Parts: sequence; C-alpha cells; structure tokens
Amino acid sequence: MANILVVEDDRNMRLLTSARLSDTYTVETACDGIEALDLIHRGGIDLIVADIMMPRIDGYTLLQTIRSEGYSTPYLLLTAKETLSDKQLGFSLGTDDYMTKPFSSDELLWRIAALLRRANISQSKKIILGDVTVNSEKYAVYTDSRYIELRKKEFELLFKLLSYPDRIFSKEQLLDNIWGRNSTSGEETVKTHISRIRSRLTGISAFRILTIKGLGYKADISKECQR
Repeated sequence: MANILVVEDDRNMRLLTSARLSDTYTVETACDGIEALDLIHRGGIDLIVADIMMPRIDGYTLLQTIRSEGYSTPYLLLTAKETLSDKQLGFSLGTDDYMTKPFSSDELLWRIAALLRRANISQSKKIILGDVTVNSEKYAVYTDSRYIELRKKEFELLFKLLSYPDRIFSKEQLLDNIWGRNSTSGEETVKTHISRIRSRLTGISAFRILTIKGLGYKADISKECQR
C-alpha cells in the first residue's frame, strides 16, 4: 500500500485530506516543510501532496530542496494560488502535478493514482512473504494451513511495519500514523498492540516485529523470504 505524505499547515484541511486518502493509502502528515523534510529523510514516502503557503519552509522550497537532494518522489502541489506564473514556477521546480483549492477529493484520488502508476509504485493490498500472505482487504494473515484475522488497528500497525522492512518507527510515529494525531490514546497503546500481534502470529516465521531499545519497532523479514 503506497505511503502518502500530506503537508499542510491548515489543521482542518490537513485532517480532511488525510481522512479522505486513508481509505486507500497509508497516510503521514506534516504541518510545514521542516517537519516534512524530516519524514522524507527517514524514507518510505511514495508520494507527496503539499500546500504552497506554509511557515518556515513553503511548498516551493520543499520541492526545490528534495529535488536538489536527488529525490524523484512524485509531488503534487495543492494550493489556492492559481495563476499561470504560479503553475509555471511549480513545474519548473519539478512538481509532477498541480491542483487548486477548492478541489474535489475524488479528483485528488484520481490524480494520485495516475502519478503512482507513472512512477510504477505498487498499490498492492497484499504483502506476500514466502508462504505467508498479509491481506489488507480481509485484515488477515494466512498460510496454506492457518488463517489469522486481526483487529483493524492491529492489522494496520503490522502492515505499516511490513511495508517498510528494516525501517525503525518510533511509538510516536506509529501512534500518529495509525491512530491519528488527535487520538486520546497514548504510546502504551502501541506497545499493547505490538504484544497482541506477536501473540496472534506465534509460529509465523516469515517475519518478526523487533523492539529496538530506545527507538521503537521494525519488521525483520527472514532471509528465505528475501530471496
């Protein structure tokens, strides 16, 4: 499942956009370009949807920065600035698409899907590791002999980690990504769900969820499944 980064300083717009995309994609959010750069440098971002007018680093500068650093990540500018000169500047800096506000959420989804297709980024809803299938349509993990259905948050947490093997996610990142920044749940919730996942998947050898002391969690894929 592709991972979309939504960069928007307006809280309501950020929440609305991420909520609309989260039915189809994994979504991370940032309130400005500085926060976005940190997430991009950590890796695992498949496409960026960014506003232009933001504090500290605006959408143009963020785009220019990541392109100068060698990132070819598909980039979609989402803004109220609609003059031809604004669009020309965006495309000259390396944006892949441009939408003006107000916008149709359906059209945003169509454009994102088209950008991902052009970039040959998989939108698969399944992760297959050896004889193990992790299916996001059924919230289940299964082999030829076992079928394990997980609760929604447990599954989303597992799918997130498996989508970026060997990337370490902090409890705070996972809490924000899976439960949302406005959740009243604490980081202990992440620890509890990781424990439940491990318990439910006892005997599955294709992967492990490792605790990295002081940093967070990561998925470790068995060598046999990496061949």
